[in-house]
Amino acid sequence: MRNVLVLNSGVSPDSVSRRLVGHAVAVVSTQYEVRLVRRDLAIRPPPHLTPETLAGVRGTPATPAERATRLLSDQFIAELRAADLILIGSPMYNFGLSTALRAWFDHVVRPGETFAYVDGVVRGLVAGKRAIVLESRGGRYMEEPARATDFHEPYIQQLLSFIGVTDVKIIRAEGVGYGAERRAAAIAAAMKEIDALKELAA
Repeated sequence: MRNVLVLNSGVSPDSVSRRLVGHAVAVVSTQYEVRLVRRDLAIRPPPHLTPETLAGVRGTPATPAERATRLLSDQFIAELRAADLILIGSPMYNFGLSTALRAWFDHVVRPGETFAYVDGVVRGLVAGKRAIVLESRGGRYMEEPARATDFHEPYIQQLLSFIGVTDVKIIRAEGVGYGAERRAAAIAAAMKEIDALKELAA
């Protein structure tokens, strides 16, 4: 049995990243018996941290709002710890992450729980996980000059690495905004890359 945490964050009705996530779930389900935990961050977005809730993640919760935030953070972290594989659907919005996915990270990047400073050096506390990030981007950001404006992929890799998730595979559907033909080709290429992965949750 493999535990798979599935995070979707695409808000578009015809979201490419959702299609890729669905395909990856189908592929991994043929390889293993899986237990899926799904979080649709677009439909049920985590609340953004505010002055009234920040202590729920970054301090000692005392108020009802802070305790509710701590409970949600605990739930997200428990799901993350239980996962063998994390599938993250992440479209690029305005050169970066969706606000819902960023809010999820704000709840799970928690001192003493998912990272700690040891002798002045950060140590990620979430180890032994594999993450597959399924990206969709309207442009082609692996090419110059657009590459310099990609604050999406480096950021998500840094967030995962910071908490100890270093086995990360990125699969991109790029150029989906360049018309129907190039969109279809980008999706097909990304799905083929998913198919080529052996033992997704190994």
